[in-house]
Amino acid sequence: MIWGVTLFLALANPEQRAVEYLSAEVPRWSRENHCFSCHNNGDGARALFAAARRGYPVPPEALADTRGWLTRPGEWDRNPGNPGFSSPKLAQIQFATALAEDRSADARTILSAAESLLKFQEPDGSWGVDTRGMPGAPATYGIALGTYLARRTLEIADPRKFASAIARANRWFETTEPGNLPDAAAMLLALPKSQAVRAKCLPMILKSQNPDGGWGPQLHMPSETFDTALALLTSPPENARVKGRQFLLAQQLPSGGWMETTRPSGGQSYAEHISTTAWALFALLATDAKRQ
Repeated sequence: MIWGVTLFLALANPEQRAVEYLSAEVPRWSRENHCFSCHNNGDGARALFAAARRGYPVPPEALADTRGWLTRPGEWDRNPGNPGFSSPKLAQIQFATALAEDRSADARTILSAAESLLKFQEPDGSWGVDTRGMPGAPATYGIALGTYLARRTLEIADPRKFASAIARANRWFETTEPGNLPDAAAMLLALPKSQAVRAKCLPMILKSQNPDGGWGPQLHMPSETFDTALALLTSPPENARVKGRQFLLAQQLPSGGWMETTRPSGGQSYAEHISTTAWALFALLATDAKRQ
């Protein structure tokens, strides 16, 4: 049995190893804790939806309970959780984003989830996800990443119905200066064709790549999996993309996951571990030339 597992790890590509790992971890949280989490049933499930759409086999049971939960947006703000570590606003964004990634989901349910995000949009057009002055992290996002994902959900649900909210978010992206690499990446992901956004964000991303191929949250800071994944998702030039992908592959654990990116660096967090793994898988899917 041990030899069989070792042989699978040796033969399976890195994306499939990550899919296998998340397929086991995503349903484990609700089974053991009797509630649904932003990290497992939000980020982790969203990565599995994306992998399945690209042809990677995902066992139906890995997403069965998540799919059931995501079809009930009216219950999301009543999900049991630790008030000291849970943000209703962030949870709504993460669950809605996961639902929108599941292209087999009912359009009316996605629309309902998108509508639930409107009450959290700030007058300036952003979704104010507080990170206590730290750069956005895998499971806590931050304002720029939270706003990008909320805006993306509205756009998937119905760009005409939510045109006003999307326009306000666009203005926020175009008038706000990025404070760190997650900010710059999120802004560029949101408005990749905006000259104003490209002018202030692309140089930050290009000059922040470290010699090891990865990116950190700020210029000259050590490379982190999450920051590298975000940078890769912005589609940097080929040389930077190849080096960044190699960094992620070198950081993948034997389990198929990745060590968590935390703020400050070096902490331990299951939530950030699952979300970091999800973001790394997204980046590998985006840079896998064989499946483009």
